Amino acid sequence: LVLGQVSGFSLTNQAGQTVTLTNLLGRVWIADVIFTRCQSSCENLTRRLAAMQAKLPPAAQVQIVSLTADPEFDTPAVLQKYAENHQAQPERWQFLTGPIREVYRLAIEDLKFAVVDKTQEKREPLEEIFLHSSLFALVDKQGRIRGYFPGTEPSGADQVLAGVQRLLREK
Repeated sequence: LVLGQVSGFSLTNQAGQTVTLTNLLGRVWIADVIFTRCQSSCENLTRRLAAMQAKLPPAAQVQIVSLTADPEFDTPAVLQKYAENHQAQPERWQFLTGPIREVYRLAIEDLKFAVVDKTQEKREPLEEIFLHSSLFALVDKQGRIRGYFPGTEPSGADQVLAGVQRLLREK
């Protein structure tokens, strides 16, 4: 079952390197949306991804891709510190930022995540600046979305990992 197709994009990872769809083709990837100033749902999503990262076989062609809902604040340097704080393996886990239009186009149009930048007067507390999806998207080696899983449910991680194994076996 194919739920959508990711189109070309060019964003910047936590190391300041350009990441494009072409860089991810041939790999299965798990995507989510977070922002570093969020101390609630984003922390939960990131902790679950860190636990999944630890369960993935070292040689597996799998990437984790976390898009920021707050690209104006989440520069590569901010994302690098966040990645280090969560033991993200840089060869396996990309934290992506870039021009807000490009980040949101990928998140909303391609990955079908909900992302809403709240108005200035409704930006308190700080971790509620953005409303965003708490799902994980599973993307196959051809850049096709193959599933969505609850990022805040304990069972979601097991479902994602089972989906990853299934997609790794596909030719």
